[in-house]
Amino acid sequence: MSAGAINRQHIRRLVYMDMIIKNGTVVTASDMFKADIGIENGKIVEISGKIDESLAKHVVDAEGKLILPGAIDAHTHLAMPFGGTISSDDYYAGTRAAACGGTTTVFDFVLQDFGETMVDAVKRRDKLCAGAAAVDYSYHVAVKDVSGELLDSIEDCVKFGVPSFKVFMVYDFGVTDGVFYKVLKKAKECGALIGVHAENNEIINTLTSEFLAEGKTSAWYHYMSRPEFVEAEADTRAIQWAKAVGTKLYIVHLANKDGLAAVTKAKDEGYEIYAETCPQYLEFTCDVYKREDGRNFVCSPPMKGEESRQALWEGIKRGDIDTIATDHCPFQSYEKDWGKDDFTKIPNGCAGIENMYPYMLSAANEGKLPFTKVVEICSTNPAKIFGCKEKGSLAIGKDADIVIYDKNIDFTITNDKMHSDCDHTIWEGIKLKGYPVQTYSRGRLVYDNGKFVGEKGWGSFVKCKID
Repeated sequence: MSAGAINRQHIRRLVYMDMIIKNGTVVTASDMFKADIGIENGKIVEISGKIDESLAKHVVDAEGKLILPGAIDAHTHLAMPFGGTISSDDYYAGTRAAACGGTTTVFDFVLQDFGETMVDAVKRRDKLCAGAAAVDYSYHVAVKDVSGELLDSIEDCVKFGVPSFKVFMVYDFGVTDGVFYKVLKKAKECGALIGVHAENNEIINTLTSEFLAEGKTSAWYHYMSRPEFVEAEADTRAIQWAKAVGTKLYIVHLANKDGLAAVTKAKDEGYEIYAETCPQYLEFTCDVYKREDGRNFVCSPPMKGEESRQALWEGIKRGDIDTIATDHCPFQSYEKDWGKDDFTKIPNGCAGIENMYPYMLSAANEGKLPFTKVVEICSTNPAKIFGCKEKGSLAIGKDADIVIYDKNIDFTITNDKMHSDCDHTIWEGIKLKGYPVQTYSRGRLVYDNGKFVGEKGWGSFVKCKID
């Protein structure tokens, strides 16, 4: 062996980690403890009470701060077409904002075209995302067409690394009951997970027509056309079909009390039913639609009444709500203004990708939830449910997706502090106790004390496998 080789080995023994994060409190889904974390080649390689600083090239002191796994936002709509426009955040802007809020993996929805296989839909969308995303990403496929051999392409997509799909019970591209049933059966055969946007389309259309005919066109009537029971009925129906087929079901953006009760009942009966809710349903009620800027809050499902808001918090505490995601799909204020005199013309969607983790962590900091519960529902559970096995927790061998959080920062959300391309935020003026100070994506610093310091295209496609 040459002298040079021996010297390199000697150096390797002395400095074998790229970075150590020291002196912080590590938070997992089940525990909090003081520890140092060692990182090499983008992976966590050591967690122990004290790691010798001389063993790393770079040391970060997290004294007095929490060390958390990066959040996973399992529900986003980046560069999403809607009624002749497109959501304001492309894959770079959206993932940049995610990084600055402590979210290190995003799942975006790919809307399948008619006649298109599920894998081709993913590849088409990935051409927009690859080279643009600032953090890691994966996809769900929103199913439109299962004619001919397209139903079987669900299995091909599972093998490709995208095993999660979504059906819409609403909109003109939503599926029929029969197609929904076929998709559930195919999912059981090939191990896919089906998510559902559950609202009763016929009742929405009927109520909308009635309100427009009566000249009731303000943003308030967006909510009135989609009140509590419109969502609850569809939640219950979707759960019944999944139970009948014997396959698992994931209900996206659950926002109502009675739908949550149906989830609780199914879980108590032993069925594998998952529920996701969003921060906007935890913070706001339908009263926002009475505001002068009410159209900015228009999303579907809309925010509901106070009883539903409180029920969602209780569902999180009980464990009946499994995940928090954002449904991030913002539009510029001038686009929201298109519906000033007709709520049906308001583009549906709000910003939230940068606000989810700070908002939920603030709730923990204020004593509403344990920090461990926030890690569970914002990181660990999404990783388990959707099969991104290298994400979701601080453990040896996992990706070094890490957030350093300062509990002592008082932070007021204003749009000028956000990193989205949207010109407004529904979270304007919301006060948070505590805030992330750094975000690491696979060991690389991408957010540092208010500034994005990452790189366009850094993000990698995460192929998933559901057990």
